[in-house]
Amino acid sequence: MYICYFKNKGGKILLDFNKIITTFNNFLYTYILIALLILVGLYFTFRTKFVQFKFVKEMFRLLGDGFNSNKEKGSVSSFQAFCISTASRVGTGNLAGIAIAISIGGPGAIFWMWLIALIGAASSFVESTLAQIYKIRDKNGAFRGGPAYYIEKGLNQKWMGILFSILITITFGLVFNSVQSNTISLALNEAFGINTWLVGLIITVLTAFIIFGGIHRVAKVSEIIVPIMALAYIFVALFVVLKNFTELPKLFVMIFENAFGFKQAIGGGIGGTMLIGIKRGLFSNEAGMGSSPNAAATANVSHPVKQGLIQTLGVFTDTLIICSCTAFIILLSDVDLTSGLTGIQLTQNALNSQIGPFGSIFIAICVFLFAFSSIVGNYYYGESNLEFLTTNKLYLILYRIFVALMVFFGSIASLDIVWNLADIFMAFMALINLIAITLLGKFAFKALDDYIKQKRSGIKEPIFKSSSIDNLKNADEWN
Repeated sequence: MYICYFKNKGGKILLDFNKIITTFNNFLYTYILIALLILVGLYFTFRTKFVQFKFVKEMFRLLGDGFNSNKEKGSVSSFQAFCISTASRVGTGNLAGIAIAISIGGPGAIFWMWLIALIGAASSFVESTLAQIYKIRDKNGAFRGGPAYYIEKGLNQKWMGILFSILITITFGLVFNSVQSNTISLALNEAFGINTWLVGLIITVLTAFIIFGGIHRVAKVSEIIVPIMALAYIFVALFVVLKNFTELPKLFVMIFENAFGFKQAIGGGIGGTMLIGIKRGLFSNEAGMGSSPNAAATANVSHPVKQGLIQTLGVFTDTLIICSCTAFIILLSDVDLTSGLTGIQLTQNALNSQIGPFGSIFIAICVFLFAFSSIVGNYYYGESNLEFLTTNKLYLILYRIFVALMVFFGSIASLDIVWNLADIFMAFMALINLIAITLLGKFAFKALDDYIKQKRSGIKEPIFKSSSIDNLKNADEWN
């Protein structure tokens, strides 16, 4: 662990920099950010008339159409955009983070994780729809967009967009990628004894090959990795569930009892269980955080609402499916939650008890796929926002080099203080985005009304025009 101390002349420690950052993080997330994310999510849920529940069938239809469509040459399909955002969302936190939530907050944390995903999905719809409305086409013909773009074009606050771009480029493009590569190297070293330097070198070469190919190579790789890793993990989880099918009623009773149980209320533990579950849900699916809209904007669709609905499905995929898989594997196993094991070790032990020693190897492979897909998705968020700051090709090349270097650095380093700093950057990034989508949300609501109106009139594939919404300006791609 890297810790920065400030000392006086006598050598007495006056300040523990890492402890200060951690304390500030806890305050910012616990008392400000979580409350805002929940309030904004509830506001959007009511204003969109529960869009995340009413249009589930339409979400799957659109995703299927995006997968089967013959997209224009050089463009990104709605399915590929979904995979890019899911690649970033679904990371090692889905394996290790859920285990931590259960070991600290108990099984009841899973209920609150589910609930917050259902609420936050509305925020994801709004921010992704706005990203589509205000997207631009770059000199190569590809679409770009996200919070920085809709802040500048919708709110006319370029300085705010620049600040957001800097925060997300540093946080996702550089720091989070170093953390993901660190997780990969540790997991492969633990499972196979491979030297972390060698792992780092291999990951760095693979990363460089993909990111220097631009958005289309990123989209293609995400389109391949995401379905494979998700389906493989879901398949193993289903095996565990079917093997313990008779225990399912007890499992759900345990989750709900821990979420609302009399014992927890008497002991004061229900508040802690709620907080851990809510935090796990919010920061796993990233709804309202301002990251996934960068991927949503890349899609070539006929109406902004289409990608808004598909990205809403991404929240459900991350939390209700992938996170739940980890929860079921742990809670249906014989692993002792009070043994002191936490994180990825708890998940590995739980799976080992169900499928034997192969469990640890399978989790190591999943960690590699989940974390590597996150590196690819996170990289694109940085690229998109760097393009907002400057169109100079030299800076993009330098950024790609720095991403590759940070991936290698993360593979061999301890990153505690860097991770804590990144959490602060992400919190400020989320606060900026929440302000923006709250102010611009009315245009997403009107776009949804337009989509519903066209569908009711018998139009199977609605087409959006900016003129259909009063006072909508700078939505140039929809003129």
